[in-house]
Amino acid sequence: MASRGNFDQSTTADQVLEGIDIAGKHFLVTGGSSGLGAETARALASKGANVTITARNLEKAKQVAEGIHAATGNGIAIEELELGSFASIRAFATRINSSDKKIDVLINNAGVMACPHNTTEDGLELQFGSNHIGHFLMTNLVSESLVEGGRVVSLSSAGHKMAPVDFDDPNFEHREYDKWLAYGQAKTANALFAVGLNSRLAKRSIEAFAVHPGVIVTDLGRHLSEQDVLQLVESMGESMSYKSVEQGAATQTLAATAPELTGKGGSYLANCKICELSASDNDVADETTVRAYAVSKENADRLWSLSEKIVAEKFRY
Repeated sequence: MASRGNFDQSTTADQVLEGIDIAGKHFLVTGGSSGLGAETARALASKGANVTITARNLEKAKQVAEGIHAATGNGIAIEELELGSFASIRAFATRINSSDKKIDVLINNAGVMACPHNTTEDGLELQFGSNHIGHFLMTNLVSESLVEGGRVVSLSSAGHKMAPVDFDDPNFEHREYDKWLAYGQAKTANALFAVGLNSRLAKRSIEAFAVHPGVIVTDLGRHLSEQDVLQLVESMGESMSYKSVEQGAATQTLAATAPELTGKGGSYLANCKICELSASDNDVADETTVRAYAVSKENADRLWSLSEKIVAEKFRY
């Protein structure tokens, strides 16, 4: 059994929550109808938290909610949200902000991975548009509902090492589309968003974190062919190890709840620990470090400005 401060790649979400009182706190988890989102919601609900999950497929989310209620005795709420649609995001934010239920922790878990070229409803490259821009707009719009001292957790990935953000062509309008470069760019953006958001919410003592959950077999990889998987395994080399869903949900659960992380906002975590900067540009296989370009304040501010331009709205705190 892992003890506090001694967590690693084998730690589960349930173990992370041992000894932490989250009863009555409200957690909003995007992409909660499967995989890591569903497991995170279950673990939080099992400790008495009030949990809301978002999903595109409400019927699927309902089944997850029923399963969590059966397992924990705690019901969870469901909200419809399509992160590839500004209209859906704005309608969602209006519903959240008009309710009397504040958000203690927002976990931006939803995402797409290495999909064929496609665009969002608003014409953005799908991975950048859904994984980053969708969460950027939604988080800023519901930020008024975040409680003082709350947290925002964004799911990045060691895949951020595949590519930095191309600030001149984030939507692949002037370069050939590559699904892995697009994925890497989106995951870098997720990490930079945590840096940018953390500095902007500091006055309200709200902290933001980015996490790499590990390599887990979930619906996230539904677009991957057998060849894609083989290439990924080859690129990661011997260091690649799979986690269970229970283990994969641990780092984001830790970032959302651990008191020992207070004051360390803006950090990037993996295997339930804050990561050190990469010592080399050839460490794609190392899941325990983060590239400097993914936690750079300069890059974070540049991405923030670009994101505001894309959503045609400025956010001030």
